[in-house]
Amino acid sequence: MKHLFVMEKMSALPAEQRPRERLITFGVKSLSDQELLAILIGSGNKSGGVQRIAASVLDLLDRTNADLTPEALTALPGVGTAKATLILAALEFSRRRLCPAHRKIAFPKDILPLIDHFADRNQEYFLCASLNGAHEVIACRVVSVGLVNKALVHPREVFADPLSDRAAAVIIAHNHPSGNFNPSGEDRDITVKIRNAAKVLGIHLLDHIIFGRGGYYSFLENGEL
Repeated sequence: MKHLFVMEKMSALPAEQRPRERLITFGVKSLSDQELLAILIGSGNKSGGVQRIAASVLDLLDRTNADLTPEALTALPGVGTAKATLILAALEFSRRRLCPAHRKIAFPKDILPLIDHFADRNQEYFLCASLNGAHEVIACRVVSVGLVNKALVHPREVFADPLSDRAAAVIIAHNHPSGNFNPSGEDRDITVKIRNAAKVLGIHLLDHIIFGRGGYYSFLENGEL
């Protein structure tokens, strides 16, 4: 007996919700990460709709800092070899052409192009960018996902990769899904905690940035670092 299912196709969505049409009308930068992945994936299958598959791939990207293998992708429901290889090829092409390495950070806002795609997430993402002595970006990674607090954001997690990178400095950042960029008391406590750890390790904490759609708050610019 055959199982009946309905594949979620882009054409089944209202025109204003179709990623391809939105890209053409509003430009590629207007699309969320999930919408961009949905365009690459193309359509759903019996394991789920295209948006559901895109959401699972995005979650995997976030959890692994985009360090993916074909096996990890094909383990996701709805992702076969064809979709996995397309996603991996797109990621590698973007790394080669648009790699953030050597991006010079002169002002706090210079880091925003590397992190603002997290601005539309419903959870708080705590990020850390490693920089060399010339304040050029070595890498930018997700440290934790969830409500930013002292339990989730510990110096050992924040500085694990910068130490391996032999970074001279770091910039930490996290998004505020609420759209309010003012730091909380806990945000300030975490900043002090990370700054003190950085001093012990001989790494300079350049800034802590709180960001979201339409704005940001820089601890450095506001005289808090």
